[in-house]
Amino acid sequence: MNSSISRVVVLDQHLPEALPVQRVEVRRITIDPHTALGAHVHNGPVFGNIVSGSAVYQQAEDAEPQVLHPGDVFYEPAVERIARFDTEEEGVTFLAYFPLTARQDATLDLV
Repeated sequence: MNSSISRVVVLDQHLPEALPVQRVEVRRITIDPHTALGAHVHNGPVFGNIVSGSAVYQQAEDAEPQVLHPGDVFYEPAVERIARFDTEEEGVTFLAYFPLTARQDATLDLV
């Protein structure tokens, strides 16, 4: 047995309903420092992990904001309003994973 391998589950997110995933699109997204993306909605679930920098993430208006740092993961539910994903002085780069159904394109709508 190789003891130099470690496997740790960092997120095990159940979806509210079955999703007939046809493909997964992965995007590297970079947001400049001091950018307030504001409230937004995605048309499908989004999973992400911070590569560099940090972001203030708040899933709902009444939820506690959290600062995400490199190595942190997050989940944004489909068609639910995300209150904040804002950068501070260093900006942020993250990988976003979009599970998509047949003929679906990932969208983000500001609200």
